[in-house]
Amino acid sequence: MELIGIAFIVLIIAGVAATVRALRKDGLGHNPPVRSEEYWTARDLPSTSYMLRVF
Repeated sequence: MELIGIAFIVLIIAGVAATVRALRKDGLGHNPPVRSEEYWTARDLPSTSYMLRVF
């Protein structure tokens, strides 16, 4: 029983360490800049919201 408890604690510590490492490495300049080259148009968007429409 003690062995299962120790294994559980080790898994929790490893999970927390992996989470902290992933959060620290996230977004360190590896994301490309947002660029829009195409002109924006509304095309087929409705003029009223979908909630107000009667189907």
